[in-house]
Amino acid sequence: MNPVIGLSLGRIAVGAAAVANPQLVAKNLGLDPVSNPQVPYVTRLFGLREVALGLATLTTGGRSRTGVIGIGVLVDAGDAATSYLAMQDGQISRKAGLTLLAPAVGAVASGLLALVRRG
Repeated sequence: MNPVIGLSLGRIAVGAAAVANPQLVAKNLGLDPVSNPQVPYVTRLFGLREVALGLATLTTGGRSRTGVIGIGVLVDAGDAATSYLAMQDGQISRKAGLTLLAPAVGAVASGLLALVRRG
């Protein structure tokens, strides 16, 4: 599958799930919405952002799409860095950190691959 389409559809699916059931998504990501009642709120913010990035990528073309893909790479790199720092600072467990870090790094790689193929 085209990495742009795959990443976009993945963003939309994960984002929609995060909006629809933030507690379940947070638990699957290794976060604890029971002890931290702000987690569902932040999970929904994440979900809306992912849906927006996925839809923007699918509905643009040419240089605009290249720009949106680049923004996605930056966002995913930020997610990876944030996951790593939270794990290092003890804000989240190592298991949760790796659960959050792995897909962010994968998304960066997929976005970079898409940019190279477009270039």
